[in-house]
Amino acid sequence: MSVISINKNNYEKEVLNSDKKVLLDFYADWCGPCRMVAPVVDEIAKEHPEYKIGKVNVDEQPELASSFGVMSIPSIFVLEGGKVIKKALGARSKTELLSMLE
Repeated sequence: MSVISINKNNYEKEVLNSDKKVLLDFYADWCGPCRMVAPVVDEIAKEHPEYKIGKVNVDEQPELASSFGVMSIPSIFVLEGGKVIKKALGARSKTELLSMLE
């Protein structure tokens, strides 16, 4: 499965109504640490179809970022049943991201 670009139009369908755990990566194109995390997030999406992996561009989706209280990026959230169960701020390794999904 590939990474899904999440926006306010598909958020309910892809995140709130998902039957899988969802990892959301809040990022911006200009953010160095975000660019370090991006390939790791892509790898997880390809290797773990049991999870739904989404990315939210904070510059394009400020309302969504605000609703999660995102103040710094990258911010990574794991949701289950539409509720946040884990969150992390800053760049994380693949191992750390996978442990958030367990």
